[in-house]
Parts: sequence; structure tokens; C-alpha cells
Amino acid sequence: MDEHKPVLVEEGLIGLGLGADAPGPHDGLFVDATFGRGGHASRILQALGQDGRLLAIDRDPQAVDAARRRFAADPRFTIAHAPFGALESLVAAHGGGRPVRGILFDLGVSSPQLDEAARGFSFQSDGPLDMRMDPTRGESAAQWIARAPADEIRDVIGHLGEERFAGRVARAIVESRTVEPITRTAQLAAVVARAVRTREPGKNPATRSFQAIRMHVNDELGEIERGLAASLKVLAPGGRLAVISFHSLEDRLVKQFMRRESQPDPALAKLPMLPAGYAPRLELVGRKLKATTEEVAANPRSRSAVLRIAERTEAV
Repeated sequence: MDEHKPVLVEEGLIGLGLGADAPGPHDGLFVDATFGRGGHASRILQALGQDGRLLAIDRDPQAVDAARRRFAADPRFTIAHAPFGALESLVAAHGGGRPVRGILFDLGVSSPQLDEAARGFSFQSDGPLDMRMDPTRGESAAQWIARAPADEIRDVIGHLGEERFAGRVARAIVESRTVEPITRTAQLAAVVARAVRTREPGKNPATRSFQAIRMHVNDELGEIERGLAASLKVLAPGGRLAVISFHSLEDRLVKQFMRRESQPDPALAKLPMLPAGYAPRLELVGRKLKATTEEVAANPRSRSAVLRIAERTEAV
């Protein structure tokens, strides 16, 4: 299945300063740091002028292939196969020296990744236990599970999955892999289900563990930290940063980053004038946004989405 419904599309467009009411033409460089299947990219391109450019980034080779098929005829569009943590070098390589007017991060996993059993992201159908967003690089979930000690597995599942039975799950995984290697999603789901005896109504016992292992294998929180830090280096003054997150740990990182960068150093806050180089580098734009009731009804995945927006200041 290749269908993916992007969330908060119009809100994100407005957040980037590309809404219908924003004065144009919209030139400069915009970055879609998580192309997915191009729902946001399509709307950004519609809003751009002829001199505008869109650099899209994705580390999933299937997403990159989809981007090339969909937008190959548009000279304003470039796709880079890379993690968005490499944002600074990607802008330098592909931006043509244009000022970066906006960056959009749409965090999390796309529907095609979840729906294709061979990718190993989901416990809903059996497949190889992979979970890598870029299957050509790094260690798969099966490889990590085969070598990680119990305390490491416990810490990952407890922190990234916020799983209160993390210790029991880790012990169950270690015990099971001594009998036979855990190489399939159905195997792992069954092991977790035996260790997690109770769960919220309607939620599969393996939900939190699968989420945690996926986030660990892909270093998702580390990528977010690197991508956000790079955004400050490439955004032009007045450029917008818009971030859509789906998980409390993701949103916490984004919230703390934007809050920290939009406030002066507490030690200098009472000075009548801040020294050069110490002024806040971001200004918050509005409050966090969530999907409307209508969008949630049409796309249940949007229920947990949170959009935060900030603008790059003149500070250097």
C-alpha cells in the first residue's frame, strides 16, 4: 500500500508563511525534511513561485523513488536520500546559495512503512524483523535483539516505549532468543504478549515495545536533536521552522528546543541589553496546534499530532 495521508497540511503551510493570505511570490528555498509520500511537498510546491525551490529529504529509499517519480518534471524540486540530521550539509550541497525561508519536519513513521510487512515495522502482519527506515544502512531490529544485553533492552523499551513491564519484556526476549533467534515480527509480538499481561483497552501488548525498538534502531530522537540544531544554522532571518510530532518524547524535545532558543540565557535576562551573540535565535509563533475534529474523523492517525512553529530571529 502506497497511500499516506499527511496531517495538519494547511496548518503547516500557514506556519511556513505559505498560506493563501501570505503575500507572494514565495521564493527562496524551503525544506521538507521528511518527504514521506509528498503530501506536504505537493502543497509547498503549489504555493511557491517560479524562483522558489523545495529541497526534500528522506532516508527511506522507497520514499526517494516515489519523490522522483512524482516530481521529476518540476525543476524547482530536489530530493536527497539522507537522514535529516544531515540538514546543514544537504542545504549547502543542494540549496544553490538561496536563503532558507522555511523548514518542515513531519516526524514519525509513514503509512507505507507500517503497511508493508517486509519492512518489519508492525506486529499486525508477519514479516522480517527489520524496522530500519533505510534498509541499506545500520543494524536491523533482529540484529540488535540478537546481541543486546537484557539491561540495554529494558532501558530502551522502558524509556522510548514508556513500557512499565520493560524488565519482564527484556527477560522474555533474552530467554526466547536462547531457544531460537527472533527474526520475525510475529515471533517478537508473541514474546512480548506473554510478558505483558495487561494493556490499555484496544491496544496490542506489543505496541510500546515495537515503537521503542523502532525508535532505537533508527536513532529517531538523536536525529531530531541533530535536525533541530541544524535548522538554526541554515534558516535565514524571518525563516520559519514547523515541526509536527506524534509521540510525547518527540514533542518534548521540540518544545524544549523552541523554548530554550526563544529565551535569553537566564543569567543575562535582567541586563538592559543582551551582549552580541546572546539574543534568542527563535521567536515562538502562536501556540501548539492539533488536528481538527474533522481531520481526526477522516484520518485517525492525526489524533496525536502536534504542530509547533517558530521563526528565526536576526540574532547570530
